[in-house]
Amino acid sequence: MFVWLPISCLPGHKLYAFAKDDDTFMGILCSTFHETWALGMCSKHGAGNDLRYTPSTTFETYAFPEGLTPDIPADDYVDDPRAEKIAQAAAALNRLRENWLNPPDLVNRVPEVGAGYAERLIPIDNKAARELKKRTLTNLYNARPAWLDHAHMKLDEAVAEAYGWGDDWRDGKLTDEEILARLFRLNQERAAEQGKA
Repeated sequence: MFVWLPISCLPGHKLYAFAKDDDTFMGILCSTFHETWALGMCSKHGAGNDLRYTPSTTFETYAFPEGLTPDIPADDYVDDPRAEKIAQAAAALNRLRENWLNPPDLVNRVPEVGAGYAERLIPIDNKAARELKKRTLTNLYNARPAWLDHAHMKLDEAVAEAYGWGDDWRDGKLTDEEILARLFRLNQERAAEQGKA
């Protein structure tokens, strides 16, 4: 699961941070396409089958849509309609998730004294504090309300269109197996092109 982090956050042990700040990049990572690739490529951890996102096998091998790859600065694709559509859908998803996690009727937003730090979110009272403890992304995604599904569908359609697969996505032709097959072909094509360079 991908979320925005304040620049003051120091990632550790199993938390990976990508030094990007654009909604297009975030949207692609939050899409079904990246999730499907990640589930197919991730490693297993421990005695159980706990899945582990590994940048070397998952992120570095993922075939981003042409022209929207992480090595391209966001300013270079800011006017690309595909990037704009993904960015809008990703920002909407993030806004909805944040509103559910920290609704204005349960928290007060207090600016930090130092510049560059995120606002502090302080429960308005003890009852609000108890409710906020239940409001985690895990609980949200386990409940999977219709508004969350709808926001993800809009994002997935935008990412599918960026790949040129919009019609197939809308027609329901992109099963997990088909997504993996297409992403693998893209991965192989790009690896072959890099080998020629």
